[in-house]
Amino acid sequence: MTIRVAVDPWDPSYGSALSESALDDSTATLTLDLETPPESWAPVSVASGVWRPAEVLIVDGVRRIDARVWFTPPGEPVPVMGIAASYAAGVVRIDGRARVEAISQSRGVYTSCPQAEDLVSPLATYPVRHTAGGEYDDLILAVQGHMRDLELQAALSTRTSEDDLLVVDGPLRGRTTIPRTIGYIKTHQAAYLPVELNAVVAALAPGERTPAFSIGTTWSRHTWYLKLPVASASPWAGIVRCEVSDSLTRAEVVALADASTQVLPPLASQAHKDPRAPQNLIPIGGLEKTLRHRLGDAVKLHRCLSQYAATT
Repeated sequence: MTIRVAVDPWDPSYGSALSESALDDSTATLTLDLETPPESWAPVSVASGVWRPAEVLIVDGVRRIDARVWFTPPGEPVPVMGIAASYAAGVVRIDGRARVEAISQSRGVYTSCPQAEDLVSPLATYPVRHTAGGEYDDLILAVQGHMRDLELQAALSTRTSEDDLLVVDGPLRGRTTIPRTIGYIKTHQAAYLPVELNAVVAALAPGERTPAFSIGTTWSRHTWYLKLPVASASPWAGIVRCEVSDSLTRAEVVALADASTQVLPPLASQAHKDPRAPQNLIPIGGLEKTLRHRLGDAVKLHRCLSQYAATT
């Protein structure tokens, strides 16, 4: 038998939707019979007459490291690292037409140095945001946390209907109390399902999903896999994972899962327009472009920060 070969549809500069560790066993606690007993698992197609939200809100954020900064307090021989970061968040409202709303942006210089001061340049001011840890990963996590706070504020400020669906780009952790909200995961870091049920994921046709199940790691949530329209035969091409709060009832989970099969596939991007197609939804790609523009010119900001440092 000839070996089967497929090319991943994502631009290689963005990695892959399926990480190198995705086939490793997961240590998560699973509840597989949330919607359907495991022995009866099969692809689920959208049923007629199920709830379809009147509008969809998609929230996303972007961040950028504008410069690495070193603070050397008086009398100290070793400098302390910091990063000057810019980040922004916004919402796309879809109710027959799509438009960007509620864009917010912020900056900061993140460091564990107690004596650090704000960075002030002609183009932007970076307020000091002290972190508990001083390693680079600690600083990045702090930036990520503040960006997620900005996303949450943007999402809450735009909700005007009791008949909407909020889609958060990324895991739902820390945002599970928001009603009618789905976390949208584009890349897969672990294989949560046993081999025989992963076969159901591989068998999904565009617009179909797996039955909902529950994952317990450092936090718990209900989840399902969904396939978007895609031409590639690459393993798990077009597969995304959606997750919702574990506080929801079975009926609420199924309603949100069915809603996702209606609203997400039509928003899938195409390879000739987006290097991360189809998982990087069209509204997400457009919102990211708008947010990055709001962050300002990275080269000019870096130059201003360098000039500021030279005068201190």
